[in-house]
This record gives sequence, structure tokens and C-alpha cells, in this order.
Amino acid sequence: MRLKISARSSHLARLQAYAVGRELQKKNSYLQIEFFFRESLGDKNLTDPLWKMPEKGVFTEDFYQDIIEEKTDLVVHSWKDLPTERLEDTMICATLLRADQRDLLLFKKSSLKRLEKNESIHILSSSQRRIYNLQNFLKEVLPFQPEKIQFKDVRGNIPTRLEKLVKVDEIDGLILAKAAIDRLLDFDHPEFVEIKQKLRNLIQDLDFMVLPLTENPNAAAQGSLAIEVKKSRTDIINLIQEINDSNTFECSQKEREILASYGGGCHQKIGISVLRRNFGDIYFLKGLTDSNETLNLKKIELTENFKHPVLSSHKFSLSEVPHLFERSEVPFEISKEIKGILVSRISAYQKFHGYVWAAGIETWKKLAKKNIWVHGCSESLGESELPRLDVLSGTQINWTKLTHKDADPSEMKSIATYQLRLKLDLPAEALKAENFFWMSAYQFDLVTNKYPELLQKTHCCGLGQTFNALTKRLAPHGKKPYLFLNEFEWRNHE
Repeated sequence: MRLKISARSSHLARLQAYAVGRELQKKNSYLQIEFFFRESLGDKNLTDPLWKMPEKGVFTEDFYQDIIEEKTDLVVHSWKDLPTERLEDTMICATLLRADQRDLLLFKKSSLKRLEKNESIHILSSSQRRIYNLQNFLKEVLPFQPEKIQFKDVRGNIPTRLEKLVKVDEIDGLILAKAAIDRLLDFDHPEFVEIKQKLRNLIQDLDFMVLPLTENPNAAAQGSLAIEVKKSRTDIINLIQEINDSNTFECSQKEREILASYGGGCHQKIGISVLRRNFGDIYFLKGLTDSNETLNLKKIELTENFKHPVLSSHKFSLSEVPHLFERSEVPFEISKEIKGILVSRISAYQKFHGYVWAAGIETWKKLAKKNIWVHGCSESLGESELPRLDVLSGTQINWTKLTHKDADPSEMKSIATYQLRLKLDLPAEALKAENFFWMSAYQFDLVTNKYPELLQKTHCCGLGQTFNALTKRLAPHGKKPYLFLNEFEWRNHE
């Protein structure tokens, strides 16, 4: 069987088409594949910012007629480039496993001097979503915390944008989709040897930050490929379905449907992320609609096994009692062999020249105030939310967690940097509460060891190691913990 696959002619678009062809041939070794590449309208017009261009589907519309006339069997797109309106005669029938959907800030190491002097910095991005969501956030997480960030329009493929960053003196940074550069650096194909080396040369003098989805949700379906076919071609649809990643497909569709409900389009200042996990789907929605409605949603849709019963409104969290615990430092040393550290609390940090990853946004901001470059964070979603920096850094990073002395064992190597003890008694009101929220399993242990009667109460926590540990602690008592995205969601849960 001979199959015709089309895509745009950029390095990234060709790579994506080859990736689809490779997966199809793994399933069907008899397939003979022809690839057809050409420019789209969006490739030809590199003057106007995308959000100012009136045409819908500036990177995808040119291929529509080819599918209808069966000049090609399928087209591979970056799904985020497709209009949100459903097409009449074609359909997106499948996708591959999603790449990293987050945005990436690349920053000149030489521009750190400008940060130290508190001068304005200039960052390349034409995305209204990124500019709206990052204008204030970057001021808080960059070291030396600049007062003013100016965004400059940029168009062109990945190498073109990187060259502009590197070669123009007054430009300090560039924001792009992490999936794009990860794919270009990682794809094994003789055609891309030269471009991979060029990219490595361009980024060697750059530092980077992976931008969190909680503060900067991705463009709908960013990191996902869309395989478009003619609706009547059931032979092709059945073939393509064999390589479809259903989780990626469903999450990308949800993101596009949510964006479409606000009008859709490149001009929108709206980001939407849907993350599928074993306990359910996590949603992050942030931006500003055309009618000036501010969006800022963070929630979990739990699966049936994890759904909450009716929980008592008589709640208590340890955050209500300042200085409940006494923290004392433990002598420690970070060996030179360690390439990356995960910092759960600012007090755990020690001077380090490798990759720094924060457990949450607040820890990141505190590290930035100490003029520390942080490469990203786990967004308080747990250790299982891996940094995924190996491709970008060009090396395998074995992460080490800086934590307290009696932390539960985990898959990640850890170093004890401090220890805790319960310093104060719980207030009488806390002992009467029926519903508790815990930030860590060790705090749970310290409190319930002194007040074992609390084990019969209802216990809630955030995602990750704390939930796993509390599940084990409560099982002998016939209880289980309940998941919430954060304490704010817990407090507002009825």
C-alpha cells in the first residue's frame, strides 16, 4: 500500500510528518510512504504577527483542498495551528503521544548583567497569551527581579527566531513551545543532523526556564500533532487509528473545545491545559477574553474512585497556626556529581551550580529573590511531575531532592537538610475539627503521634508523595485521604 503524507516544509513540520510515517510503518511494515512538503500562507507572510492576520488556519488551510481532491492521503499539523471550528469534509482522526506542552524561556547568559543592573529586558514573543500571562510572573521569578519587561514581535521558524535572539544585542530572551525545540533536538533522522548541531551551537550560551502551566497554560493542543484526513476515506482512518494516543487526543480536544467557547483564534489571550492523571483530569485556564473577562481556573475532575464524599465544613489546616513546628538545620553537602536538585523549601537550598528545580511556585519566587536562577518547578503537583530537561540540557539529569531528615523514601534520591519537631500544642479549636488538610506526611505523623484521636477524622492533602504516604498511614484505621489541587480548593469545597 502506498500512502501520501503532506506537511509544511519547515524542519519541525517535516520531522512531525516523518514521526507519523515511522509509527505507521512500525504497525504496517508493508507501507510505502511518500512525503510532500510545501509552504503555507503563514510561512510566506513573516511580516504580520499571527494575531493580526485575518485568515483562519494560516498554517493549515492551504492543505485542505489537497485532502478533498485526494492529492494527498493525510496531512500532519501542529494541532494548535488548526482553527477551532470543525471542518465540513475533513477530520482529525488521530494523534501521537503528546510532547511537553509547556512554554520555554530561553535567556542570554550575557544578559544577566542587565538583570543585575535592574535595566529593562526585551523578550521575543508574538503570542498575546504569553504576554498577558507572563508580563508580571516573569518579574517575580527571574533573579534580580527586573522592573520592566518589554515584549517584541517575532516570526519565523525555530532556527530563525533563535538566531535573532543570539545575534541582536538588545534582545535578551525568547519564549517558544518547549515541544518544538525538544523534537528538533531529539529526533533521530539523517536529514536533521545539521539542524540539530546548529541548534546546539545557538543554545550553548543560553539559560532556560520551563514556564509553569498553573501560571501560563499552553495554547490549546500545544505539543500535540493532528492527523487530518478526508471523512469519506475510511480505509485511511482505520489505518491511522492504530497509532492514535487516546489520552493525548481527548485532552487536546477538551482544550480546543474550551478555547472555542471563548471564540478561539490566535488573537486570544487565553491558555488552557488539561493534564490526565490516574486520579482524574487537571484543568488550568488563564487569560483575558475579548469581552474583558478575566479567566483564572485551577481544578481537578476526579475519577469515580477518587471522588470526595460530603466533607465536614468544620475544617482545620496547620497553616492557621504560625510557628507550630521548629525547624533546625542538618549539616549536609551537595556533591559535585549531582547535576540537578529539587528544592522543596527555600531553607533547604545550598549554593549550587547545576540545574535547580522548585517544588512549587512560592519556593521558586523566594529563590529568585536570592538571585538564584531556577529552571522551573513541579507546580505543587508532586515528584511524579518530572522536569523533562534531558533533551534540552543534552545530558541525563539524575535529580536529588533536598528535604527533611525523616522524609518518606521515594524513587528520587534525597539529601536531608533540616529536621522538624512539634513546638506548640494544637489549639482546642483544631482538636474539635472534623476535616484536616496536610502539606506533608511528616507533619501528619508529628501531630497524630501526639493526638492519635485525630486519626479517626477526615484527612485531605495535595497531589504527590503526601497523598501516597497518607494512604498508607490511614489504611490500618479504615480511612483514606482525599485529593485536592491545593489548600485553596479544599477550603472552598462544599
